[in-house]
Amino acid sequence: MDWAKMIGKGDYFQVADGIWGMKEYFVNVYMVQNEADGKWVLIDTGLPISGSSVKKMAADLFGEDNRPACIILTHGHFDHAGSVKELAQEWNIQVYAHKMEMPYLTGRSSYPPADPTVGGGLISTLSWTFPMTPIDIRRWVVALPANGHVPGLDGWKWLHTPGHAPGHVSLWREADKTLIAGDALATVQAESAMATVTQQQAINRPPAFANYDWVAAEKSVQKLADLKPNVVAAGHGQPMRGKAMQRQLDGLADNFYRQALPAQGRYRNRPAVVNASGLVFIPPKEKEKDSTLSLILAGVAGVVAFGVVMLLRRRRITA
Repeated sequence: MDWAKMIGKGDYFQVADGIWGMKEYFVNVYMVQNEADGKWVLIDTGLPISGSSVKKMAADLFGEDNRPACIILTHGHFDHAGSVKELAQEWNIQVYAHKMEMPYLTGRSSYPPADPTVGGGLISTLSWTFPMTPIDIRRWVVALPANGHVPGLDGWKWLHTPGHAPGHVSLWREADKTLIAGDALATVQAESAMATVTQQQAINRPPAFANYDWVAAEKSVQKLADLKPNVVAAGHGQPMRGKAMQRQLDGLADNFYRQALPAQGRYRNRPAVVNASGLVFIPPKEKEKDSTLSLILAGVAGVVAFGVVMLLRRRRITA
């Protein structure tokens, strides 16, 4: 397989040796090859409509009928686990996630609701439409090993990085200091549709509309900054590397509340409470500033939904 030619075409992007990514609308999926045996692992599965794109990427990179050793979920939000059931069933493979994600992956609990009041852009505004209900993949999902080993990937370890999701994990390869951060941080302003389209690079807070615990989110960013990564690949945005990235990451970790904490929001001053069984408590909604807000949001959602439908039609036509 001529990977260099394929990457050059712009279909996929290379993060580091043996690591490839694909932007699926506004979220990334990653495929990581294990150096020892040549097998590979899928990190996250994209949106509910991403299954065919993920399978095409797998076939392009590793050949037809070369299924992954397993799937690792950084967390179970709809844009990261949207196609996990389809892919796990078709490939008949194990799915791994942190034990604190199990209630949301086995049909037992919804996530804390998204918070459209945090601001930052159109994606935040529309986040009230995002499904935060559980999926049920109990047939395939098991908890990640407690020792930090990443199944199927020698030389990698997983790190618990909650705040965005209770069982959120990031993946770390010490040999070349490569970090797959998931949504513990972003390399684009994930709340902004314009920034997401243009993919303007910058180390940013985890997507604010889905953060349920800002204290935990700060600790997670600090944990990742302490690693001093050479490369950061996030769930949203293009990979970043080098000294400029490291300065931005250190700056976010050192000044998290000033740079990341929203001016308002449901979870700004009081987190949702979760335990091993799922969601226990959510603070009340922020009071809407304008009684017409819901109508405005509904109208915007309709426009965006129409745009998505047209994009999907265009993709089918040009495929």
